[in-house]
Amino acid sequence: MNDLAIVVPLKEFARAKSRLRDGGVVGVDDHIREMATRVVVACRPRRVFVPCESDDVEEFARALSLTPLRTAADTLNEAVTLAYRQLSDEFSRVMIVHADLRYPEGLGQFEPRGGVTIVTDHRGRGTNVLVVPTSLDFRFSFGEDSARTHQFESERIGAEWRVVRDSPWRFDVDEPEDLL
Repeated sequence: MNDLAIVVPLKEFARAKSRLRDGGVVGVDDHIREMATRVVVACRPRRVFVPCESDDVEEFARALSLTPLRTAADTLNEAVTLAYRQLSDEFSRVMIVHADLRYPEGLGQFEPRGGVTIVTDHRGRGTNVLVVPTSLDFRFSFGEDSARTHQFESERIGAEWRVVRDSPWRFDVDEPEDLL
């Protein structure tokens, strides 16, 4: 069994990052592609899987030699859960990485300790990177206060966990001012 698979879920480019679009940012699709490319390149040499629902994202993944996982999931949590289950027979751990990290360098060399690792956003509330052993019946809860929710989930199932707050991966791009 391989040790760690990286999952980078991507929403259809034309529908992603609504707060940037609503904030008047020009060329959002280009920003998204550029950020996602930097993230997946930083994940090498590990295998990267991309849960997606669109042809556009699947083509993007294949062009970068990634493995697309087509899903009909309605939410990020559903897409991640499906990928986690699908990869659990081949890998002992899955690392979920958001594609909007400003400083993704080092993702492919990260060697998390055992148990669940929660890398928070710079506010300490969101989860930008999450490592979960595939032997767990883990419920993903990305969204508002996800760092705390993932911590509670780890406790609920009796999994060892740790929170990382000082990682360079804590900076993501959600609002127009995050691009500065």
